[in-house]
Amino acid sequence: MKRIMYYFFQGLLYIAPLSISLYIVYFLFTKIDGFVQTYIQKYLEIRVPGLGILIVLVLLTLLGFAGQTIIARPFKLLVNRTITRAPLIKVLYSSLRDLLSAFVGKDKKFDQPVLVTVNTISNLEKMGFLTQEDLAELGLKEKVAVYFPHSYNFSGELFIVPKELVKPVDMPSSEAMKFIVSGGVTSV
Repeated sequence: MKRIMYYFFQGLLYIAPLSISLYIVYFLFTKIDGFVQTYIQKYLEIRVPGLGILIVLVLLTLLGFAGQTIIARPFKLLVNRTITRAPLIKVLYSSLRDLLSAFVGKDKKFDQPVLVTVNTISNLEKMGFLTQEDLAELGLKEKVAVYFPHSYNFSGELFIVPKELVKPVDMPSSEAMKFIVSGGVTSV
């Protein structure tokens, strides 16, 4: 019985966000379409089928645009300006912001999963993500930067390792991250 309830709730988790979104769009469509059709028929004496869905699509697009430009951007600027004035908080905030944008931002940095040999005697390897291939600025021409996320945690360590100990893994970075963070429990 527990297994059936588990599967039921899993199914509910998969379908609920989509169903609720579709219901809200349908509700808006019927209300707006009914409202608009009443006035169009009253004043223009014509019926325009589907006008409600067009209005809903335009309103949702305008809402997304307004949310991104009018609300989100000024709020981000205010927070950034405030934080850059506090020295210690500035370092922590910018490091965390860069780390999070490396995972999910436009400039994803964790896009090349690699295996690094950490013990050549036992051929022990560790999975991570290549973050910098050229460390010449640091005077480390034959080394690369590899980030190793911790399992069951959203932290990790950065290692500088010899290039010859690093080999690319042919898999999507999201799958590699799931595999590492789950401690190898998630199947690849």
